Amino acid sequence: MGSDALRITVLGSATPFPRPGNACSGYLVEGGGVRLWVDAGTGTLAELQRYVTLAEVDAVWISHPHADHSADLLTAYYALLYAGLDVPLPVPLFGPPGLADRLAAFLTNGPDRSPVEKAFGVEELYDGHVVRVGGLTLRSRAVEHGGLPAFALRVETEGGASLVYSGDCEPCSGLVELARGCDLLLCEADGDVPGHHSAAQAGRSAAEARAGRLVVTHVGSGVAPADAVVRAAAEFAGDVVHADSGARFEVGVQVEVEA
Repeated sequence: MGSDALRITVLGSATPFPRPGNACSGYLVEGGGVRLWVDAGTGTLAELQRYVTLAEVDAVWISHPHADHSADLLTAYYALLYAGLDVPLPVPLFGPPGLADRLAAFLTNGPDRSPVEKAFGVEELYDGHVVRVGGLTLRSRAVEHGGLPAFALRVETEGGASLVYSGDCEPCSGLVELARGCDLLLCEADGDVPGHHSAAQAGRSAAEARAGRLVVTHVGSGVAPADAVVRAAAEFAGDVVHADSGARFEVGVQVEVEA
């Protein structure tokens, strides 16, 4: 991978619970000398360790607090504090408002709040949040997900390679504006219901944003992944693929890598 390339590895894309061979939503983004764990759905911590150790994760970014996007933060907490790992603490964690207290409420066993901040250096997201992590710029936008605080993410290298992840959201201007001209859009396609994209809507969002490529993920159980690709491709003229568990995609280079 070139020094100005971005690579995204699918740790899992299942919804709303993990399946054999496919964890819930989670992705490893690498570039700019940085390894970023994006969403920590059920089962993704184990899959993450196929590629990197926890000590090699520079930061974590969470789109919203639903369990299929954040539950493995709980087990990561125990690993970071109690497994004897040589990990610089706390690990930067960017997530929606209230995430630290939600974790603490689950972990606390007694009158004292669990020390979530010993494991994670929590920074709450807001619409327009921007942070630099190594050679990467992370930009977050608020998106529509049934009234729950939820965010989409744009990751850019210093040379301009870019990928955008929708998190969970229905079609909205915030996502399209964030994804404008990106090299790759990773867009959920859970179904044509409030708070989510259908596969066809994912295609339309990619077309409206003039994205370079579209990867559909988080596809609802009522639609086969291959059918989701077909439906998205009917709305988007660019390349469309499904986020198979273990699939790897690069932007900023000419070659796509598959696991």
